[in-house]
Formats: sequence, C-alpha cells, structure tokens
Amino acid sequence: MALAVEGLVCIRGERQLFSDVNFRLATGEALLLRGPNGSGKSSLLRLLAGFLPAASGHVLRDEEARLFYVGHQDAVKPQLSTEDNLVFWARLLGLDDAEARGQSIAALEAAGLSRQRRLPGRYLSAGQKRRLALSRLLIAPADLWLLDEPTNALDTAAVAWLGGVLAAHRARGGVVILASHVDVPLPDAHRLDLPEGRLS
Repeated sequence: MALAVEGLVCIRGERQLFSDVNFRLATGEALLLRGPNGSGKSSLLRLLAGFLPAASGHVLRDEEARLFYVGHQDAVKPQLSTEDNLVFWARLLGLDDAEARGQSIAALEAAGLSRQRRLPGRYLSAGQKRRLALSRLLIAPADLWLLDEPTNALDTAAVAWLGGVLAAHRARGGVVILASHVDVPLPDAHRLDLPEGRLS
C-alpha cells in the first residue's frame, strides 16, 4: 500500500466540499479526480499535499514516500529564462549547479522547449508555461505526483508527451493522483467522483 485515505472530510469557510472520501492506491496505480467546478478536486489535492487541514479523516502513506505537487499556477518567474526557471527549482530540490543545469537542459528537451531555453518566462505562451511547470516532474525525485488540471493550455502533442511521462512514472512504481475536466492519457486509472466520493 502506497497511500490510503480514510473518512476524509473537507470544509472550506462554512461549506462542506466533500465527506467520507476513502481510497487506497498501491505502487504504480493512478487515481483520476472528476467532478464539477467547486466540487473539491483542487482542495483534495492540496489536502493530500499537506497545504490544507482535513476537518476529519486520515491520510496514510509510507513514511519515506516523497510527493510533488503541480497546481493551477505555473509558477514561472517572468524575468528568468526558461532554463533558469527550471534550474532554480532544481537547486531548491538540492541539486548542485552542474546537476541542476544538466538535468534542466535534458528536461527542457524532453518537454520540447529547447528552442526557448534563453527566452524570458514572460514571453512564453500559456502552453509553453504549462510544459515548463510539468517538466519539473522529470527532475523531482518523488513517489507520489499530485497534479491539478495538468493538461490546461496543452495541445494534442503535449498531452501525448505528458501521457508518456505519467506512464514512465507508474512503470517505476510511482503513484499519480490527477484532477481533470477532460480526458487524460491515464489508462487503468481508478476514478473518484466528487463531491459524492464514489470510487470506480
């Protein structure tokens, strides 16, 4: 068992978003969160990441498991180049200068952003900013990926690239929990419909 959620309840302000959410994920498995706007998909991801407290319930995961969260915001610094944006994040993860630079260049190539390496972040299109944000997944040594609407602004080719990244992560035993309004290349994923909390 890589992750277990038991009786989770989320309240924001005076509104209960969902209650009695339960699921278990083993290594290599994925969970797709679906539901209308305001149903609590983003809140559930933020709760699992530790950014929000649960009103009640428990989140249990392996003590040594590491997680990586990609939210709605791309967190691209407009004054830094595309490469330096990624190097900044790699350094935060503890890589030294040479490792950060090397892994960042490789991740940008994989994400189809090599030509934009020197371009300041403010000049990137919405799709390019999203690919830059997602390219951090190729550097972050995490077991559990929490992704909030990762396909926003992506074209068909970029969605296919993301599908390959997700498949490779799962093949290594990684776990994916992903919220999306649209179809995502995530075969054999469990599905959790919010706010009903129904798992399929």
